Formats: sequence, C-alpha cells, structure tokens
Amino acid sequence: MANHKSAEKRIRANEAKRVRNRYQHKTTRTAIKNLRSATSKSEAEGLLKDVSSMIDKLAKKNIIHWKKAANQKSKLAKLVNKLS
Repeated sequence: MANHKSAEKRIRANEAKRVRNRYQHKTTRTAIKNLRSATSKSEAEGLLKDVSSMIDKLAKKNIIHWKKAANQKSKLAKLVNKLS
C-alpha cells in the first residue's frame, strides 16, 4: 500500500492510463478484424487508412512496439493489395 500522497496519485494515474490504453488497443484490434473480413477492395482501402493511423498512434504512445506496428501495417497492406 502506498505511504505517500504522490504515490497514491501515481496509482490513480496509472490505472486511468491502463484503462485508456486497453480501450484504444481493443478498438484497434476490432478495426483490424473488420479490415481482414472486408471483401471489396475499395472498402478495404478506406479501412486500411484508418487502421494504419490507429496502429501508428498505438506505437507512438508505446502501447505496442514500433516494429510490431510496422509488421501489422505491412501485412494488412499486402492483404488489401491481394483483393480484387
């Protein structure tokens, strides 16, 4: 248990950040699933732009590693390019 006021504040702040990060990560994963299930190329290209932006934001905030973000974006781009 925290003994200092600043430590108690840090605990509260960390919990708030954890919840926010979890929400953003889960939202991005759902968007990726929607992109993977897209059938038309035009729809997938629109989704790819939004999903890439979401992935970049996660990497910028260190929610995911920047190399994982690059790998995900690359694989999703390949998937969209393969659609006809």
